[in-house]
Amino acid sequence: MSSLAVRGNETAAALVDRRIDELLATHDPVRTAPEVFWGAQFDAGLAWVHFPEGRGGLGLDPDLQDHVDERLVAAGVPSNLARNMMGVGMAGPTLVAFGTDDQQVQLLRRIFTCEDIWCQMFSEPGAGSDVAGLSTRAVRDGDEWVVNGQKVWTTLAHVASKGLLLTRTDPEVPKHHGLTYFWIDMHAPGVEVRPLRQLTGEAEFNEVYFTDLRVPDAQRIGDVGDGWRVAITTLMNERTMLGRLANPSRSGGPIRHALRLWRARADKDPVLRDRLMQVWVEDEVLRLTMMRAEATRQAGTPGPESSIGKLAVSPHHQRLFGLCVALLGPEGMLISDYEMTRPTTVSESVLGDDEASDIAKAFLTAAGATIGGGTTEIAKNIVGERVLGLPKEPAVDRDLPWSQIPRS
Repeated sequence: MSSLAVRGNETAAALVDRRIDELLATHDPVRTAPEVFWGAQFDAGLAWVHFPEGRGGLGLDPDLQDHVDERLVAAGVPSNLARNMMGVGMAGPTLVAFGTDDQQVQLLRRIFTCEDIWCQMFSEPGAGSDVAGLSTRAVRDGDEWVVNGQKVWTTLAHVASKGLLLTRTDPEVPKHHGLTYFWIDMHAPGVEVRPLRQLTGEAEFNEVYFTDLRVPDAQRIGDVGDGWRVAITTLMNERTMLGRLANPSRSGGPIRHALRLWRARADKDPVLRDRLMQVWVEDEVLRLTMMRAEATRQAGTPGPESSIGKLAVSPHHQRLFGLCVALLGPEGMLISDYEMTRPTTVSESVLGDDEASDIAKAFLTAAGATIGGGTTEIAKNIVGERVLGLPKEPAVDRDLPWSQIPRS
């Protein structure tokens, strides 16, 4: 436990509560701009309590962050996770685990205040679920790397100022060993972002093209060739984050839409009531499962158990929003529009942030959740191999140099 955990007779929980009291006393959430409040929260060590002092944390047990979040939400503090999901949920933990001191000082506070919006660039047209098979190349040129290639399904790349980038730096070793990880400036010459229009009309996702992009070696995260280990940390945090975002509490999350629609119905159809109860029970089991998976984190770095939440959330949301459409009756066959729009936050496109959410669009979006953030099949493999201890699936290319692996 950190030296901050006990000061005199003050326990870690008491220390956190005192810091929260001081933060709320000096920064009224009603009168303080969110960005200013988040900055003060970071400075108080309440951004990620398990991070080191001076990096937005207090070096305490990560479970205390739930208490911080609950108190701040109750006080009316808006969430920065919806605005900067990739930054707060993925870039921050990755940087504190593998970033240099200079990188952490330069980037962490701006992540938490949402001054820098982040995206994450792993998937490629020829390497979706097989992330390690990616072909985007980074070639060293003195103190810089020259990057060429393409990424796809990059959430909110059109509003991001920074990005997490996984590249191949050595094609002559097996695919998991020749990868190197960087953070990049999304506005640098050589970066082009193109929208991918979805079934709903929205273009939350993007293609990103790199043409002779020059990245300073100072923006490398982790050692050369060690990118896969860094990427695993990012992915584990992503899966934990998606599970927590989708099912934050008993009273919140998408389940509230089904409850609202049921209460508004004059016809209390017993079949629909039975479906509602099944979904509600499933939602509660999922919430408790995520609490258990969360408890397995060590020093803020999730293990493979985080895939359980991702595996459970995706099909659950399909059933939940399918029920919502059924509760709407004939109105459920209508959609507001198919106009091309580019959401600026995740809450607009995924979370259903308010009671006027477009249920038809949420229903269509839910189908993609079984692919985004890693497919359901990949999540099953992770749980089977790394949680249950089952043998790995056969892979004939595991030990071959990447350059010798056939590709389409």
